[in-house]
Formats: sequence, C-alpha cells, structure tokens
Amino acid sequence: MILSTRTPAATPASGKSGTSWADSAKSAIRLVEKEGRAVSRTTHDSWGRIHSNLVNLSVAAALMLLAVSNLIDVYGDIVGWLFTATPATLLGCLIALAGTKPSLRLWWQLVFLALAQFIIGPIVTMNDTTIGHILPSAQTLSNGWQQTFGSFKYLISIAPPIGTADGSLMALWTIALWGAFLTGLFALAGSGELSLLGALVVFAAFAATALLGTATGWQRAAAGIAATLILIVWLSARCQLLQIERWLSSLTILVLAIALSIGACLLLPQHRTILRNRYEPPISPYDYTSPLSTLRSYVSDHKDDTVLTVRGLPAGTPVRLAVMDRFDGNVWNLSDSAESRDSANYRRVGTTIANETAGKQFTATFTVGEGLTDAWLPLSGSVSSLTFANRKDAGSFYYNTDTSSALYPARTSPGLTYTETGMIPSTPSNEDIDKAEVASISQPQAQDVPGSVGKLATAIAGGESKGGKAARALASRLNSEGWFSHGLEGDYPSLPGHGNYRIDKLLAGTAMVGDSEQYASAMALMARELGLPSRVVLGFTPKDKSGQASDSRTSKEGSQTVVRFTGNDIEAWVEIKLEDYGWVAFHPTPKETKVPDDNQNLTPPNPQTLVRQPPVPLTDPLRDEQQAHGKSSLAGDEASRDVNPFWRQVGFIASRIAIWGSPLWALLLTCAAIALFKAIWLSRARRRGSPRTRITAGWFVLATLARQSGATVRGTRRDQARAISQQLHIDATDLSALSNEADYAAFSGRNMQDEQAEAYWDEVEHMRTRLLASLPKLRRWRAGLSLKGMFTRESFKPWKPSNQQGVKQWLIMMMRPQRFRTSMPTRLFWRK
Repeated sequence: MILSTRTPAATPASGKSGTSWADSAKSAIRLVEKEGRAVSRTTHDSWGRIHSNLVNLSVAAALMLLAVSNLIDVYGDIVGWLFTATPATLLGCLIALAGTKPSLRLWWQLVFLALAQFIIGPIVTMNDTTIGHILPSAQTLSNGWQQTFGSFKYLISIAPPIGTADGSLMALWTIALWGAFLTGLFALAGSGELSLLGALVVFAAFAATALLGTATGWQRAAAGIAATLILIVWLSARCQLLQIERWLSSLTILVLAIALSIGACLLLPQHRTILRNRYEPPISPYDYTSPLSTLRSYVSDHKDDTVLTVRGLPAGTPVRLAVMDRFDGNVWNLSDSAESRDSANYRRVGTTIANETAGKQFTATFTVGEGLTDAWLPLSGSVSSLTFANRKDAGSFYYNTDTSSALYPARTSPGLTYTETGMIPSTPSNEDIDKAEVASISQPQAQDVPGSVGKLATAIAGGESKGGKAARALASRLNSEGWFSHGLEGDYPSLPGHGNYRIDKLLAGTAMVGDSEQYASAMALMARELGLPSRVVLGFTPKDKSGQASDSRTSKEGSQTVVRFTGNDIEAWVEIKLEDYGWVAFHPTPKETKVPDDNQNLTPPNPQTLVRQPPVPLTDPLRDEQQAHGKSSLAGDEASRDVNPFWRQVGFIASRIAIWGSPLWALLLTCAAIALFKAIWLSRARRRGSPRTRITAGWFVLATLARQSGATVRGTRRDQARAISQQLHIDATDLSALSNEADYAAFSGRNMQDEQAEAYWDEVEHMRTRLLASLPKLRRWRAGLSLKGMFTRESFKPWKPSNQQGVKQWLIMMMRPQRFRTSMPTRLFWRK
C-alpha cells in the first residue's frame, strides 16, 4: 500500500479547499473561545449594571429615610415611624427599579404606585381596620383614600406628638413612597447629570418634612450632615469625579464634603418655618360660657346621680373639667389677653401628648353618665395619651398642656368612654409650701375687684415674706371663718354667682356664707391682690360626708379601683404657682357640715380688728436689684460685680463676628474652592474627549504643574521634558518617554484605544506625585493652589501640524519613525 503524503481535501462544509483538519479544528476552537469571551463579557456587564443599580437605589433609600426622619418627633413613636417609612421607601425604590425593564416602564409603574398608595399603604398604616391584619376592608380603603390627603392637615392641626392612630401615618407613607420613587428614577438614569434632579427631590422632601415637623426636629443636625455628605460623594461618583484608585482627589472630595455638610449646618440660621405655628385651629374657647357658672346646677339637678365613673384612678384623686385665669368683674373665664393665652391655648392633639410632668403614672378609663353634657372633658393629672373607645368620638378633642384640661366641642354624652394615661404630680407638704417663693408669670389683670378683697387679703397675709405661706394663710382663714351653703331649697340663704357684687357680699356683708364657687373666686382675687399668680379650677372631688376629699369613696372591683362621681362632688378650688412645685392646689371652702343657723355669728372677719401687717412687696426683697448694696464681704472672684447688659450683648456679638467673620474662614474657603476646581479640571482632562485628546491633555496637565511649581517650560514637548528634568531634578528618561508618547498620539494618525489613554494617565499621575514630592513643603502647597497656565487657549487640545512646532515634530517622526518606536513602552502602542 502506498501512503499519500498529500493533505486531504477539505470537506464541503469547510467552504475552502486545501484546508487541513487541524486548521478546521483550530478555527472551531477559536470560534468557541470567542463566543465564550462574549458570553463572559455580557455576564460581567449584566452583573455590573445590577451592582450599580443596587448601589444607587441604596443611596436613594438612605437619603429619603434621612429626609422623613424629621417626622419622628411629630409622631412621637419611632417604632411606628420605622415600620411605615421603611416599607414605603423600599416599595418606591423597587417601583423605580421596575422601570429598567422596558415592558414594565411608565404605565405599569403607575399601576404599582396606585396599588402601593391606596391599598398597601392603608393596610400598613391602619392595620386595626383590616381583615385579619392582612386583607383590606371597605373601611380600610375608604379611610386610606381620605387620609392620603387629610393626614397632612391632621399633622399641622395637631400639637405633637400626635401618635400613630387615625391614619396620621398616611402622610409619612405618601412622602416616603413618592420621594423614594422619584429619587430612584433619577438615580437609575444613565447620565450623571440627571442624578442632580434626584438631589432636588431629596431637597424637596427635606423642606416638606421640615414644614410639617417641629421647630427642633429629630436629630436634624446629624441628619442634615449625613444627607449632605452622602449627596456630595454620590453625585461626585455619578459625574465621574470620584475614583477610589485616585486617592488624592477622592480624599479632597471627601474633605470638602465633610466641611460643606458641617459648615452648612453651623452657618445656616437655626430658625424654622413651621406650618403648625401658622395654623389657627377652628375653635374659640371664648364662645363658651364660664364653666364656674354651671357649678350650682350640677348640685341642684344631679346631686345623687352618677355623672362620671372612673376605673383605675388612684384613690382620692380629683378630676378637673376647666381652668380659668381671667376675671372681668362678673365671671371667671379663660384669658384672652395678648400677654397670656395659656388658659385659652387649646390645640388638636393625637393619641400621644407630650408630657414632662414628674409624679405617679396611672391609666384610667372614664365613662360619662347621665347629667354630664358639657363642652369640657373630664381628665385627671397631666395627660400622656388619650384614646376613645369609639374612634368617631376622637374627631373633636382639644387639649391644653398648660392647664391640663380638655375641650370637647361635640359635648359629652352618656356612654362616652375613653382611656387616659397620665401623671399625677406629687403634692408638696405644708412645710415645703411655707418655704416656697411664688413663680413669676404674666397674667391678665383682674377687673372691677371690690375693695374688701384687698383689705382682707392684706390683713390676713400681707406681712408674709413667702408666697406659699401667704397662700396657705388665705385658704386657712377662709376655711375656718366661713360657713357653707349651696343656697338651694332648705339651705341657709346664699346668693349664686361669683362676680364682684357677690364676692363683696361674702367678704364685707352680714354673713360669710357660700359654696366653693364663691370661696374659690374670693381666694383667687385675694391672691392676685398680694401679687400671687392664681387661677380657679372646676372639677370633681371624691368627697366624704363633710365635703373633704377622701379615699373611702374609691372601691375595688377585681383588681381595679372604681370611683363614681355624683353631681354633689362638683367643686371649685384655687391653684397658686410656686417655684419648684408648679401649680399647687388650695381648698378654701369650709366643710359642708359647717352649716350656719340663725343663732350663730355669721359676720365675716373685720379687717380693722385683725392684726394688720404691711403689704408684701410685689418684688421679692431678696431679688430687688434697685435696693442699695452694702460693701461685699467676699473677695476675689466671689465678689459681686455688675455687668452692663448692653456691653454684655456687644461682647457676645463681637465674639461671634470674630469667630465667623475671621479672614481665616475666607482663606480656607478660597483654598477649598481652588482644590475643588483643580480636581474637576483634572477629571475632565482625563475623562473628556477621544483617547488621542486625553493623551495629549495628560502631557499638558504635567507641563502645567511644572509651570505652577516655578519651572520655565517652553518649546516642543521634547524641549519641555528637558526643561522640567533640569529645573526640577526629575529623571529625564521617564519624562522623554511620556513626551514621545504624547507626540506619537498627536501626529501618528493611528487610532488610540481607551486602555492606552488610561495607562498613559496612570503614568502621568505617578509623575505628578514624583514632581510634587521633589518640591519643598511650602513650594508644594503653592503649586497645589496655583492656577497658572490653566486658562490658556490650548487647554486640553492635541497638538496638530498646523503650527510651527507641530510641523517640526511631525517631520522628525516621518523621517525617523524607528526612534519613536523604540522609545515608547511597547505595552501602550505596539500591542497586537
């Protein structure tokens, strides 16, 4: 057999004749490798896009959560805020991410937003109205639609903290959902410039929550600094100004971001415009008659009727209805003076109420009975939270934190049930009261006060130096000298009312007889005459047979205490504000068993026969700055020295001007601005333009730095490299290589790749670092802040053979190309 040495003919499928099977196999292998590399590159790009989208959405979510954190103290419940803001933000980001799929873009995103807003939102924020805490009921959907818009009005009409009931969380859900969606939409855009629109959405969310929030906000400085820092770093990265491998520029951007975020929070004014402060609640307490005028009607009409049942209230604790601090000559009512609006400052509140009162905490359930149909809601102590058994009853509830009283315009009715959690302030002892000074507050002046009030007040307590002791003396004298009568059928005659005529009859008439309406009014007016801040309180007291507060009225039903108030338990008392103790209650009314008859002397005490004392001065003698001061017995720093308030204020302003107006700040800000401008300038030179332009721009940047360092750089790139080497003592070999590479890019006519430009810029950055390191420290700082050569016409333009120096370089390259070939790094330009 003769073996042929000829190569077998190609198969028809090869498409070429004379091709060996080995060549065919190699071709197949190359094809498989090429397809594998393509698949690998596609997979890598896909994972890169996913990673980039996740990072951008995480930034958008973090910024939106920081923006809506302004509402934490509005709700007063960080857990409720967290379980609302977090899912709303995540849903908004996921809906924005859905737009990356063309099939889910626009219309489907709107459908998702509608579902999230009107179905998922009400389920999360009003979960107690759902079916099994999962499915929305008709009430859930109806309330969700209403509270989507009504919750914003609720936020500005309720005094914070408003709690998380009644659909108030829908405002937080709406802002977080739509803010996260819009921010995520711009964050996922391909262009970095569109991310700036996302920053505007974040700013708008911050502004909206600030308007709906409080004057202080929740950690507003920390939230503002964190948001500003994240925004600057993120936008710098999106605009390709921040690159981790370029540590110097990255560090510069980070330092500037920290300086701007902290500086902005310190320099911006701390005043906030709060919509709640400009919102006037649609209620006027002056439209209601004096609550004190209704006292006798409770006794006459419902003396033995249970008008109020309270469960869980500590034994002997009174319940208040209304507080009055203005006397117009006829009745006590709420103040309408421009100087003091405390007693009329009723605001809508939510289920949670700010309460800083120290004392004993309790939780009590109130049930209104027959006969109590009033606009004043019975409460005890200082309220922390209030919830109605029927949600509809909570729609018209106004609370005054200064007087711890509530106004209920819908008027109470039998069966109304609500639960209060509050604090009962501790009561000071008589010894503590006697040592206490009166507090200094502004109150409306009492009008048409009868002269007998001042005379008797001065005679009883005019010589007391302590306000607390004077108040106790007034209450004690009225309690011991007076007689009790409601003036009803069968009682000793006693006129109703508490105006100036009735008080004059009580204190200067033939009989000092009355009930708590007259005695409370009289003591409050006498206290005002002595300069003591006073007010009259109307409420219910669990009385014994003598009319005094007693624990015996409280019974036990299981583990709960129960007290049932009747119409006869209505009472008025006086509160005096004392330093360190706040408003302290005084009861000037005599015992109800101290009933007069015709054989007793009912004449009130005559001020002329009492031991008269000089009136207490309106200003505390211990604090009177107008009295003469003797020589100080103290020495050194302990000696008292008066400082003129005017010069103290001038010194304060001068110190602030010296700190914030110092030229040092202007210098630092100028340096920071220059550093930021140069970082942007370098980034644009490295990233903008074709690879050829970027390579020539790299040499221009290096030559510019040399000029800024003090070197004289002229001529062609070869001449410039030689001058830099000689003047700055840099190795000429590396500089010549870089200049030759830039010449080749400018004049060879070959197409350059992005990898070549990046590699060239890495060499430029390395050479810049070496160049700066070779300079003395002061000269290095000067070079870093110099702008010399950065504003010329040739900035970042490749050298072309249109000018004389370019023609010279081009001719040299054409005549001796081998010299260029051997002088340049093979890895850059001669890679196959």
